[in-house]
Amino acid sequence: MVQGSTSVGQFVFEQRATEPGPSVLYGEHVKLTGKSHIAAFAGYLMPLWYSSIGEEHRAVRERAGLFDCTHMGVLEVSGADAAQFLNLVTTNEVPSLKIGRARYGYILDAAGNVLDDIIIYRRGETSFMVVVNASNEPKIKFYVQELMADRVAVGGHSPLCGLRVAVRDMRDPNRAKDRRVDIALQGPASIDTLAKLTDDASVVERVSGLKGFAFVEERLAGIDCLICRTGYTGSTVGFELFADPEQAPRLWNLILEAGEPLGVVPCGLGARDSLRIEAGLPLYGHELDGKFNISPFEAGYGWAVKLDKESFIGKAAMQRVAETYDMEVARIELPATRGVRPIRQDDPILDKAGRCAGWVLSAAKVDEKQYALAYVARDAAQEGMNVGVYYLARSQSQVEQGRAQAAQKGQKLTADLAGTVVSRFARF
Repeated sequence: MVQGSTSVGQFVFEQRATEPGPSVLYGEHVKLTGKSHIAAFAGYLMPLWYSSIGEEHRAVRERAGLFDCTHMGVLEVSGADAAQFLNLVTTNEVPSLKIGRARYGYILDAAGNVLDDIIIYRRGETSFMVVVNASNEPKIKFYVQELMADRVAVGGHSPLCGLRVAVRDMRDPNRAKDRRVDIALQGPASIDTLAKLTDDASVVERVSGLKGFAFVEERLAGIDCLICRTGYTGSTVGFELFADPEQAPRLWNLILEAGEPLGVVPCGLGARDSLRIEAGLPLYGHELDGKFNISPFEAGYGWAVKLDKESFIGKAAMQRVAETYDMEVARIELPATRGVRPIRQDDPILDKAGRCAGWVLSAAKVDEKQYALAYVARDAAQEGMNVGVYYLARSQSQVEQGRAQAAQKGQKLTADLAGTVVSRFARF
């Protein structure tokens, strides 16, 4: 059961919890790892790791890793007014997007709340593919449905119900053709691995020549694939391959077989998270939206919100945020040598005076370092600045010993660990 409503431009969505189901590749996962390594994630049963998070992380940085992303939502937006529709519903510029190119952006409600971060792929003059987060797919599908029926506030814009546009689920098992799910191959050995799946040198040339956020539609081992130079790991070389869900298991196995001599390994959710944290990439609910209602500007993605566009839903609210925000997401490097306790979500970040300037949003250990993405006051989040971290109480005994369970902004604390603000994003 879903429910949508608006209050002062805010879109509210509630979904009844359901039992997680298997991903398209679940059968392949249980052949490679025990069920104890599989957990519920965004409504699906997904592998946490196969060998170990650390080994899979290093494989992506040094060779390549293969990820099950078939849980991601994939929508087709088509029709004579598809570009106009997407330009009003999303923050980035859509009409200027060329065929064969993709673009990152956001879907907002009229109050400026981030409903999801998305990637739009232009397949034709009137045909687009939009990839949304698995956890947000039901919400986005319902929101678009309500927009098209003129049942949701659009902040003074003209209703969208009259536009000639159709939105369809490309993972729908009842869809007759052109169904798509996502498999991601990330790391320096990706190109050589994909080259083994075709005897056509021109296909290899087109795939290897792709620039970031560009895609081609080719056949690999007889499987129709939309191959895009995108990913969620910070890898300079990496691809997402969108194929028919019935062909996904075969494609998965062919890539692993072709990549085995090159050191390609399957990777789970654990490495996906540590890789994206090390690279500084946001996760919806943590570095976007979430309990702090983090905006694209605070997350470091103001460039994807085109305030010079004539109009888009949430523009007025984003304009205010752009002019007033005083907190932002910072990437912080800290030690993780033997004996150093890992930092956790909500641990306070302290400025040079020992005052709480923000909080950890996500953290991951990478070899002898750990990286945190933290929501920090802008004047304490500049690259090169030294910061401290205070460990919040992890047990009742620590509370009894005087360790704080929470910290308010400005609260004076004694740092347990020292770190440094590093560049917001990193490429590998």
